[in-house]
Amino acid sequence: MRARMMLAGVAAAGLLAFPALAQDGQYAPQLNRIVTEAAAGTCLADLMAQPLLDACNAQIAAMAPGLTALGPVETMTFVSAEDTPGGRVESYSIKFTGGRTMTWFIGQESGGKFAVVGAGG
Repeated sequence: MRARMMLAGVAAAGLLAFPALAQDGQYAPQLNRIVTEAAAGTCLADLMAQPLLDACNAQIAAMAPGLTALGPVETMTFVSAEDTPGGRVESYSIKFTGGRTMTWFIGQESGGKFAVVGAGG
C-alpha cells in the first residue's frame, strides 16, 4: 500500500527551482514532534502556521490511524535542504518501528512556525 500524506501543498516547481544547500538539517526535533503528536491525533499549534494547522486539523482524524500503524519513529536521517521562495525546506528519511521508511519534509519556518510539513512514499 502506497501511503501519501500531505499536510500542506507546496509547489513542486518551487522546491526544484533552487539548488540544495550543503549543510545539515535544523528541523529534525520539530519534525519528530509533529509526526509523533499527529500519530496521537494532535496538530501542534505552536509549530504550525495557521494554514498548515487548518489543513492538519481537517485531515487528522483520517491521518492519525495510519501514522499510529507505522509505529513510533525509530530513526530520522537528514537527506537534503532546498531553498524555496518561501524559505528553507528540509527532507528527512524516517524509519518507523513497524519497518516502513518514508521521506518527510518540513520547512518555510517563520516565527517558530512551519508553513509546510508532509510525507510521501
